[in-house]
Amino acid sequence: MRLLPRSLFGRMALVLFAGLLFAQLLSSVINFAERDRLLLHASGRQPVQRIADIVRLLDSVASDERARIVNILNAPPQLVSLDRDPVVADPNPDFDVARFAALLRDALGSGRDFRVRAVQWAQESPGGRGAPGGWPGRWAPPARGAGPGGGPGMMMGPGMGMGMGPGMHGGMLFLTQVRLADGTWVTFDTLVPRESADLPLRLVATLAISLVAVLLLSLFAVRWVVRPLGVLAKAADELGRDIDRAPLPETGPLEVRHAAAAFNAMQGRLQRFIRERTGILAAMSHDIKTPLTRMRLRAELLDEETRERFGKDLGEIEEMVAETLEFIRGVGATAQRQPVDVDALLESLQADYVETGRSVRIEGDPGGQIVANAPLLRRCLGNLLDNALAYAGPATISVSAGGTELVICVLDQGPGIPEADLENVFEPFHRLEGSRSRATGGTGLGLTIARNIAQGQGGDLVLRNRAHGGLEAVLTLPRGTRN
Repeated sequence: MRLLPRSLFGRMALVLFAGLLFAQLLSSVINFAERDRLLLHASGRQPVQRIADIVRLLDSVASDERARIVNILNAPPQLVSLDRDPVVADPNPDFDVARFAALLRDALGSGRDFRVRAVQWAQESPGGRGAPGGWPGRWAPPARGAGPGGGPGMMMGPGMGMGMGPGMHGGMLFLTQVRLADGTWVTFDTLVPRESADLPLRLVATLAISLVAVLLLSLFAVRWVVRPLGVLAKAADELGRDIDRAPLPETGPLEVRHAAAAFNAMQGRLQRFIRERTGILAAMSHDIKTPLTRMRLRAELLDEETRERFGKDLGEIEEMVAETLEFIRGVGATAQRQPVDVDALLESLQADYVETGRSVRIEGDPGGQIVANAPLLRRCLGNLLDNALAYAGPATISVSAGGTELVICVLDQGPGIPEADLENVFEPFHRLEGSRSRATGGTGLGLTIARNIAQGQGGDLVLRNRAHGGLEAVLTLPRGTRN
């Protein structure tokens, strides 16, 4: 997916952040739900106990005294009345009503008849106007005469409903009727307010601190674990440029030490392999000189025309062996690098070619100094110029100097190379010209050696076809530091 981070660190960080955030949100929802239930349970015990106390008090006094006592006790948040019509109990009470009824049953004792119904209620924000009847909210107590069909428990003040406006805090209003000992019903309008839905500042701060702390520790742990992978990737990239680079330090966790040890062992095996193959080819190159010398001596006994052809073939064999040996050695892999004056190097190359009657022009920015191996860099540029001059006539060297790298382009005006072969020509012995003649196609190692030198110096070499015809060889070299 395009939205996923590309790095392993980014993906692990995203998974950790999403998991922690989901866990914190889920735990917050559970905590707030349990908090609301506990608060409602705690806030419901006090009015239930007050109802039970009032019922016992009214049972203990004469009927003519009850009205006076009810008038005294009739005050918010619990209104008491004796002259209300019967309340229709909820046929399917919800959890809050059932819990309130259970608390009331425990407080009144078994055998006492009562009914409970609940409605929503909303309190106005400070400074708001109270509802009729002295009740401090948007609900007014049911008027006398409201029959059971009308649902006393369903009576609400203006604007009241399931939704509550801004600045209001919700609550539960329980309409409760309890039968006294003489059969009289006493009605209680009990307000059990819900706690504000606003998130407590301390809880939010605690969750935020916990999330940030765990996330920072997780990111640090992920970075600590992923960093050796970056070191290993960098070492693998450098190994392709310098087989004799310093081995990886075998430190850190056990798995990291094992990986570093395996990488160092692989590097050692590659070094031995290259040394053995190079040694074998060098020995062959040395030993082949003896039979070649004998062949040259025997060629002197031939007639002039045959001797000339035979000598030319022997010269090609010697040159091919020398170039192949140079390629196998991995030119520039272990060469010492020193500051090189690029402008002086290019002018020296230009002078050499001009002396032989070939046209080479230099343009662009001053190259300044880079840290490289001068003989190898000269060989690389010489191969590129030889290629351009052999196939396209005049050649141009264009220099573009940047802060951290130097770009040298060798331009020609030839036919270019098919797009499919722009990379293939760097393969050893790959030639676009199929005659295999040295006069028309060379050995097929010039560009391969040039790229090996560029990569051995920490840079790269690519070929591009120019928009208006011709080929462009782009050599990119880092400014570098001295080895």
